[in-house]
Amino acid sequence: MFRVFRGGNTQLKQISLFCRNMSNTHNERGTNNRSVHSDTIEEVHNVPMQVIIRPFPPELDEQKVQSLMDTIKETADISVVPPIDVLWIKGREGGNYYYSFGGCHRFAAYQRLNMPTIPAKLIRSNISDLRTYLGASTPDLL
Repeated sequence: MFRVFRGGNTQLKQISLFCRNMSNTHNERGTNNRSVHSDTIEEVHNVPMQVIIRPFPPELDEQKVQSLMDTIKETADISVVPPIDVLWIKGREGGNYYYSFGGCHRFAAYQRLNMPTIPAKLIRSNISDLRTYLGASTPDLL
């Protein structure tokens, strides 16, 4: 179950996640596409774009975004464009919240291509971890 935010309204939608295994994934340069935050996580989920909360405005290199868009259009091979990391936080009343702080160029590329989902590694987290990123701006998650 994803909690979808649209302005001041909160909508609940049942959305399925599709999983892929990322074991032994390398890019065209032969380097491993793992992040320090999700190094031990193998599963990759196609997370609906609409449920991901990105609290900070990105600073984008337009050429990088365009290059990623071209690559995404050319191939469905997940090893070419690695998944983003998404913090998955359970609210105190059971709501699911999905925060992403990195992967801004990949997120922008999928968004501009009007893709409904983005490959992501879900990192189980908590409100304390979120407070590390957001400080006093951390919302009261239900």
